[in-house]
Amino acid sequence: MRNFSLIMIFLGLLAGCSGPGDNRPIYDLVIYGNNSAGVMAGIQAQRDGLDVIVTGPDNHLGGLTAGGLGWTDSGNKEAIGGLSREFYQRVKAHYDQPGSWKHQRPEDYSRYDPGNDAMWVFEPRIAETVFEEMVAEAGLEIHRENRLDRGRGVTVKGNRITEIRMLDGTAYRSRVYIDATYEGDLMAAAGVSYAVGRESNSQYGETLNGVQARNAVFHQFDHGVSPYIVPDDPASGLLPRIHDEDPGEEGSGDKKVQAYNFRMCLTTGEENRVPFPKPEGYDPLQYELLGRYLDAGWRGIWVKFDPAPGAARTSCAGSRRGRGPMGAATPTPPTKCERMTGPTTP
Repeated sequence: MRNFSLIMIFLGLLAGCSGPGDNRPIYDLVIYGNNSAGVMAGIQAQRDGLDVIVTGPDNHLGGLTAGGLGWTDSGNKEAIGGLSREFYQRVKAHYDQPGSWKHQRPEDYSRYDPGNDAMWVFEPRIAETVFEEMVAEAGLEIHRENRLDRGRGVTVKGNRITEIRMLDGTAYRSRVYIDATYEGDLMAAAGVSYAVGRESNSQYGETLNGVQARNAVFHQFDHGVSPYIVPDDPASGLLPRIHDEDPGEEGSGDKKVQAYNFRMCLTTGEENRVPFPKPEGYDPLQYELLGRYLDAGWRGIWVKFDPAPGAARTSCAGSRRGRGPMGAATPTPPTKCERMTGPTTP
């Protein structure tokens, strides 16, 4: 699991007492977010004997770790311990079973070493299975597909959260809260200050923040392509998501966010494949820029295919145009759940 996925932020210590006739439980800990951070926090709290519950918008547990990010950027493995190492040890225990290798022999996979105690690369479905097993063993209660009412669902008294409420009306009271979401939804709804986009250099006396046109050396187009709907015809208008505005003054801030994309898990095993269905409302013009870039000779999209067990490949954006929707940098209004731009699980 990436380090950023393990960041857990505590909110609202020591909630107020229940009122007369209010028999709803007050938990020791309520965790909002059922990604890897939320699940691991809940498991540890449960093992420590706390009265804890995890609630969140997803049906599948594990967030990015179980949603496609099977290639772990782990660095020094000796630095990984605790529940994180236990997770990777359980992954290794799965692949130690001969029946786990249905599409590939273990000796043909470079990242599997029978002598290691842990395994750092895996199929996303195995990560989800490990999370589910750890949750079941701990007896941790998890409420799924439960989205916070970001507009009116957080009750704050003084500087303490006393209750959070979901869109379906379910309410939770706790002495301690953890916001384990990637976007900090609970913090924002509780009134914690935050920034959207890039700060300017001047805000904190930095030199490499904000607009960096002069330093834009990497992740640039290697081949020229026409930005117009009809190639080389300005009168036809620009392709979707391309703008003709100046990026802004060097070092200045903006309110845009990085575009999200899918972390795909692909395979060369025909018996393990599922088709890519054409999405409803598919508009090929949205991807015309990528098509033209490929036609111009760019092949970087084929570079970032990391080997995963089971004759699989895990893939992300790579470089330049990649798989991220260029121009999709509009921030999400804090209370508009229907327009969420957070990470998605394929």
